[in-house]
Amino acid sequence: MESTSLVLSIVSIANMGILGILIVIFGKMYGKTRAQLPLGMIVVAAMLFLHNVIGALAYFSMEDIFSHEIFPYMLGVGIAELAGLLIFLKITLD
Repeated sequence: MESTSLVLSIVSIANMGILGILIVIFGKMYGKTRAQLPLGMIVVAAMLFLHNVIGALAYFSMEDIFSHEIFPYMLGVGIAELAGLLIFLKITLD
């Protein structure tokens, strides 16, 4: 595996870990309150989780067709998502 695909996959896996934690937290909130907001957040987090699963699989299986010139942009998007999810997790836990 190329180092670029490995880095992109690691970022996607980190995003999936945070999203999994958020799904569990929102699931507990929904179980206690039956409010619609946590249910909506579960759907949003699940879709982002699916996005990262597909991305990670693509990085592993189609590394030959990825252009090296696009790597910084894809990495920037992944890191921005990771930063946003970390902030979202911190806000959720407060």
